[in-house]
Amino acid sequence: MGIVELIVLSMGLAWASGINLYAALAMLGIMGATGHMVLPPGLEVLAHPAVIGAAGFMYCVEFFADKVPGVDTGWDVAHSFIRIPAGAVLAAMALGDVSPEAQIAAAILGGGLAATSHVLKASTRIVINTSPEPVSNWTASILEDVAVLGGLWVALNHPIAFLALLAAFVIFCAWAIPKLWRFTRRLIARIGRLFGGAAPEPVAATAGEPARAASGHITIAPGRAGEIEGPETRA
Repeated sequence: MGIVELIVLSMGLAWASGINLYAALAMLGIMGATGHMVLPPGLEVLAHPAVIGAAGFMYCVEFFADKVPGVDTGWDVAHSFIRIPAGAVLAAMALGDVSPEAQIAAAILGGGLAATSHVLKASTRIVINTSPEPVSNWTASILEDVAVLGGLWVALNHPIAFLALLAAFVIFCAWAIPKLWRFTRRLIARIGRLFGGAAPEPVAATAGEPARAASGHITIAPGRAGEIEGPETRA
């Protein structure tokens, strides 16, 4: 692979890791093991049967977890600590034998790209989960898997086209993620009010009559100095 192909593979793998890490690992591992592609030196380990087996097993687990409303959001939250670091590491490893400076730069860009795709996926799932039917979850999950496998195929066979699509994806995320985040904040606040209950509003005093404390508290009636008014003395 040339330097352009390696950079595209690096960024493509980071992008795919933020959506479905295990599908990306299994795809590259199988392609490398079957001779359909030559993996860069840093990624040759993906073709090992143990790595392919682990990635395939976790993909099967995610395949079902990703299609259950609510479970998919919990899965995404837990994988915030897996997909993003993995995207950074894989982006650096994909460049092969390069300078440490280039690997660090690739890790920074790869981590940011993995975080972007992960946040878009997780935020979109929160919006989808507001719908009571499960069909949209299945549809979104399958489309995400198709996007990962298709995107990596484009990255490997048409690197320039993939870079153009990746640029469009980043622009779309810059527009969509703030809107999805505002919706998520409103949804979380609504759920908090639902379970926490609304705070009671204070009762305003009427004209000419002082506001009294809650029942059981002692108040001093104006104009009747020295007389204490309690619940038992009120009319």
